[in-house]
Amino acid sequence: MFETPNGATAPRVWEVGALCRAIADALEARFNPVAVRGEITGFSRASSGHCYFSVKDAQGQLRCAMFRRAASLLDFSPRDGELVELRGRLGVYEARGDLQFIVESMQRAGQGALFEQFLRLKAQLDAEGLFDSARKRPLPLQPRAIGLVTSPGAAALHDVVTALRRRVPHIPVVLVPAQVQGSAAPASLRSALSKMYQLAQPGKALATDLAGTPPVDVILLVRGGGSIEDLWAFNDEHLARTIVQSPVPVICGVGHETDFTIADFCADLRAPTPTAAAELVAQPRDVWLGALGLLAERLADGVERQLDARHQRLDQAAARLGRPSGLVARQQMQLARLAQRMRHGALLKMQRLAHTQQALGADLPMKMQRSLQQHTDRLDRAAMRLELLDPRLVLQRGYALLTDTTGQAVTSVRQAQPGAALRATLADGTVDLTVAQPRLL
Repeated sequence: MFETPNGATAPRVWEVGALCRAIADALEARFNPVAVRGEITGFSRASSGHCYFSVKDAQGQLRCAMFRRAASLLDFSPRDGELVELRGRLGVYEARGDLQFIVESMQRAGQGALFEQFLRLKAQLDAEGLFDSARKRPLPLQPRAIGLVTSPGAAALHDVVTALRRRVPHIPVVLVPAQVQGSAAPASLRSALSKMYQLAQPGKALATDLAGTPPVDVILLVRGGGSIEDLWAFNDEHLARTIVQSPVPVICGVGHETDFTIADFCADLRAPTPTAAAELVAQPRDVWLGALGLLAERLADGVERQLDARHQRLDQAAARLGRPSGLVARQQMQLARLAQRMRHGALLKMQRLAHTQQALGADLPMKMQRSLQQHTDRLDRAAMRLELLDPRLVLQRGYALLTDTTGQAVTSVRQAQPGAALRATLADGTVDLTVAQPRLL
């Protein structure tokens, strides 16, 4: 202290670092060592092994650091919401001028108030059957639309949308925004879910821009990580009862992998992160294209079997024709070529369908059936034309087929010498003949 020209006493001017050290020395002399009791919040463990968190009660909050050596002696894994007793020393983190408690030991002092509420509500709802596995529904393999309930400003929204666009860009995603933190969050989440339930019913779009959107078949309820206070909205009893009323499966992806909320237990499926929630409901497009390729191969095999059966019918019809004329032989060759071209064309069409990305549509079986029917109709018409050439139809109109003793068809008078033995094939049998006197027309 020193006096100013007017006689007033002015304070000493400190360097910042010197003042911080002086405060640290005063704290050391006045309080240390010290023990404190409070509830953990914001706990994190760095890659170095050091732990950083705060302890709080209704009146205040204190930043804490627990270095690797002390943290290695812990016999439990600290979690947000736990009530603990800490022993250590107060100090000042001079780089920021923050009051900091250096923790040298930690032990449980009983579970924190929020965690106790969580356990009580969990036990109550479990006893009521809200967590029963029997009421959990399987996820749809190919949802018509995916519902998403989260905050529009949350990082979880970006993570989920990115995953869905990468894996299933052809499936529409419907977002109903909601608050995910704070006192108003539980009511906001319940309202958003109620709107989403309406979108799960056909023809129940809430706005004109959703009029063409198909019904939602699954709902993602997501939020990024945070402390137990940050995630507390998802431990609301009324929200839990709203979740179990969903007409479609609900996937809850709240917090990090180690975070659990009441909503996780009520949902049909719990995902460790928001991104994992999106991946659970979105099988990659390549998987479906592979399945489509397998289906196309099976359809191609079926078409091949049908073509083989029709070809066999053609062979049998050709065998019944015998050798009445060269015209029949030419028709046989033409039909054989036609059958081969049809088989080749059908296989090429199946291969193209197996490699197209547009074949994911629900009308693929109908298209395949229509293509198969067209091939079948063409073969049937060809077989009918071939059967019309059957000489037996001609014989039934009173004509006869003449052959000599070798079975060669007799088509000219010059082939029939007097006394020659011939055979006449009629519609219902054969007659053996002897040539008397051939005459030319």
